[in-house]
Amino acid sequence: MPLNFEIDNVDLQILNILMKNAKKPYTEVAKQVYVSGGTVHVRMKKLEDAGIVKGTTLEIDPAKLGYDITVFIGIFLAKSALYDDVIQQLKAIREITNIHYTTGNYSMFAKLHCRDTQHLKDLLHDKIQKVDGIVRTETMISLEESVNRHIEVSSEK
Repeated sequence: MPLNFEIDNVDLQILNILMKNAKKPYTEVAKQVYVSGGTVHVRMKKLEDAGIVKGTTLEIDPAKLGYDITVFIGIFLAKSALYDDVIQQLKAIREITNIHYTTGNYSMFAKLHCRDTQHLKDLLHDKIQKVDGIVRTETMISLEESVNRHIEVSSEK
């Protein structure tokens, strides 16, 4: 894909529709955007090739699967040079769903899901705090997720 690939308003409309419902058939998207289904297919392929669209995901509700607690953990590293080693160790903990390398107080910020507070305690004590390079953590339990959305894309800068 050329580096000068430009996204136009049709691409943006397609993206906004599919971000709301990735399962929507291209033929229905095409009707909403006033183009053919083939056009939607070709444009989505170009967006994937350009790395703008990274695929589709299935969103689940962790609480309905028994993971009732969502937790955010601020992680302090002994030194930033340990980031790559620490990230590899944290990736092995399946309850961790997101990790960000950050500025500010924490070196890293992670999101995880636990069945209950005992599960959280076990994860912290037996896994996370035993990772080489982590000197301490700060744990925040989420009481409610009020907003979870994709960024709306537009042609405005």
